[in-house]
Amino acid sequence: MSSSRTQPGYRIASIPGDGIGPEVISAGITVLKKLATVLGSFNLQFNHFAWSSDYYKKHGHYIPDGGLEDLKKYDAIFFGAVGAPDVPDHISLWSLRLALVQPLQHYANVRPTRVLRGITPPLTSTAASPSNLDWVIIRENTEGEYAGQGGRTHIGKPWEVATEVAIFTRHGVERLMRFAFETARKRRRKKLCVVTKSNAQRSGLVLWDEVAKLVAQDFPDVEWDKMLVDAMTTRMVLHPETLDTIVATNLHADILSDLAASLAGSIGIAPTSNLDPTRANPSMFEPIHGSAFDLVGKGTANPVGTFWTAAEMLRWLGEEKAADWLMVCIENVTEKGVRTPDLGGVAETEEVTGALCEEIERVCSGKGGRGSGGRGREALEAGEY
Repeated sequence: MSSSRTQPGYRIASIPGDGIGPEVISAGITVLKKLATVLGSFNLQFNHFAWSSDYYKKHGHYIPDGGLEDLKKYDAIFFGAVGAPDVPDHISLWSLRLALVQPLQHYANVRPTRVLRGITPPLTSTAASPSNLDWVIIRENTEGEYAGQGGRTHIGKPWEVATEVAIFTRHGVERLMRFAFETARKRRRKKLCVVTKSNAQRSGLVLWDEVAKLVAQDFPDVEWDKMLVDAMTTRMVLHPETLDTIVATNLHADILSDLAASLAGSIGIAPTSNLDPTRANPSMFEPIHGSAFDLVGKGTANPVGTFWTAAEMLRWLGEEKAADWLMVCIENVTEKGVRTPDLGGVAETEEVTGALCEEIERVCSGKGGRGSGGRGREALEAGEY
C-alpha cells in the first residue's frame, strides 16, 4: 500500500536497557519497520541509546550529562526495561526510568488491558472472561508514593528510622483526574472508577476523593464511582464487567495493573504509555514486564507486550489507523496459536516476530481478507476494529 502525499516522519529514541529489554525492543523495531514499509504512509527513524546497567557499571551513571536534552529532540521514546541482579533495584529504577519519567513530566501512565483473541485467561471459571475484561488503568506517574521524599537516620542502630513520604499535590491530582475523566469520556461505556485508600490514608487520599468529586462536575456524561484499593482487587477478579476506566495513585495502580495483566493472560502481553499530555516533552512507551533476567538468552521472551506498546506509540503519534492494523495483526497471530510459553505455547520470540511480520504483509498489503483466516483488510476498512 502506498500514498502519494508527503509521508510524515517520526524520530524515535530507543532505550533497550536491561534483561530481555534488548530482545523485545529489537523485535518491536523489526515489526514497526515492517509496518511502515508495507503501509508506506509514514517513516520511522530509530536512534539507539545504550543506557543500561552495564553502562552504569562502566560509567557510574545511567544517563550521561545532557542526555535528557538529547531525548527532547525526539518524537517518542521506546523503552525496554531496567534492572540487573548486581545493581540494587532502587538504584536502577531511580537512575533511569524514574529519572526520565519525572523530569519529562510523564504524569499519566496508561495501561490498557483486555483479553486478546486466541488467549485463554487463567481464571476462566470466574467472571474474568474475554467479553468482560476490557479496561484502561490510569496511574499517576510522577508523585504520590514514588515521589522520592524521605530518608534514613541512625543507620544500623536499633533506633534506626526510615521514612517514605507520599506527596500528593492538588495540581498533580487534578491534572491526572481530568486526564482520567477525558479518557473515560472517549470510551464507549463512559465509566470511571476512582481507587484510593482514603479510610486509612486520611490526608493525601482524602484529597484524591475531594478532587475527583470536583472534577466529575465537569464531566456529567461520565458515570463514576470510587473504591478502596483492597476491595478493588476482588472486584477486578469477580466482577470485571463492572469496570472500564480506572484511575489510581502511583503505587496502587502499579500493583493493580500487574493483576490486570495476569487476569488477561500474562504480564508479557501488557503495554504501557508514559505520557506528557501537554506534549511539551516526548512520551515514553514500554512493556510492563520488566527485565525478567530468568528469561535472558533463552529466546522465549514474549514480545506481544512490546508490539502492543508499539501500537500505542503509533496512536499517540497520530497514526491511529496504523495502530489499529497492527493490533488486528497481533491478535491474528495469537489466535493462530503462535504464542510463547507464558501463554501456554511453544513459540520463541523470533517466531512470534516473524509470524507478525508475515501477517502485516498479508493484511496490510491487501493480500489477505477474511477468507485468509483472522481479521483482514476488509474488516479494518469497514471500521470493525
